[in-house]
Amino acid sequence: MTTLQPRIAVTMGDPAGVGPELCLRLLASEAVREACVPVVFGDARVLAAAAEACRLPVPATVVALDRFLANPAATTGPAVADFARLAPRDFVIGQVSGPAGAAGFAYIEAAIRAALAGTVDAVCTAPIHKEALAAAGVKFPGHTEIFTALTGARRSCMMLTSSALTCSFVTGHVGYRDVPGLLSEQRVLDVIELTAAAVRRLRGRAPRLVVCGLNPHAGEHGLFGDREEERFIAPAVERARAAGLAVEGPVPPDTAFLAPRRKGTDAVVCMYHDQGHIPLKALAFDEAINVTLGLPIVRTSVDHGTAFDIAWQGKASPTSLFEAVLLAARLAGGRGPAPEAS
Repeated sequence: MTTLQPRIAVTMGDPAGVGPELCLRLLASEAVREACVPVVFGDARVLAAAAEACRLPVPATVVALDRFLANPAATTGPAVADFARLAPRDFVIGQVSGPAGAAGFAYIEAAIRAALAGTVDAVCTAPIHKEALAAAGVKFPGHTEIFTALTGARRSCMMLTSSALTCSFVTGHVGYRDVPGLLSEQRVLDVIELTAAAVRRLRGRAPRLVVCGLNPHAGEHGLFGDREEERFIAPAVERARAAGLAVEGPVPPDTAFLAPRRKGTDAVVCMYHDQGHIPLKALAFDEAINVTLGLPIVRTSVDHGTAFDIAWQGKASPTSLFEAVLLAARLAGGRGPAPEAS
């Protein structure tokens, strides 16, 4: 290992969920150590308790957060940047709580500041719980919104990628009734452009994109919905084509993910959360990675939740977190989608 490897801030996630045990496995991973210097932003007391509960190794290197931020170069191997704010007695494993939500947000906020300052080369996030965030008084519904706001990104979107399927999203964590009001021609075009740039860097060639319609059968020429396809989606697709992108759409959502179409598609642009999350998790639940496009920093994440039902039992698969950290290291090394200036 050399200090030239990218230094990745890995936020511990909600302490009551599977984040602590996943981070413990990450710190012990030889494959991860060969690719980067992972630094878990979290609480050492929580990690030590999770290690005992799951029969996992206790982190060998723990550094106070302020000490790490003051001299990151001194940390040349896997470590914990200790916040020393939360103890196991402050929350109940597998249950929503304000203290756990507040701690999860604090880890994220500090990691973003560190990335913006150049103290770390990228951020990778373990899962948080949206109800716990709300219980802590945090107004953001999820990671993507937090990163977009705290980095001042001009435009951003969520992209989930795996070997089976890649999807990006025009809208994120909102109710279905709110989706049509959040669509616009420019917003759809922004997501198409962000997706094309990311996939081009990941695949090393011009991407082939499919854009889903919002309504059943892509609206049937206005029969369903409020002509969102004609007003927003089709014009954005035409503008993307005029700019030289290979884009098909709007495509009926119920056929967009069929195997023959997937073979000829690099990414699918989806109008709302479950339109892409359901097929992607059905095809690649343990493998998928969340990447936030359009930020001035690199950010990746697992594509699963806190799994309260199996938290602190040593059962959670670390595959998604490992893959997310490895991708963050790759992007930080300049071999993936470049961050977009805000």
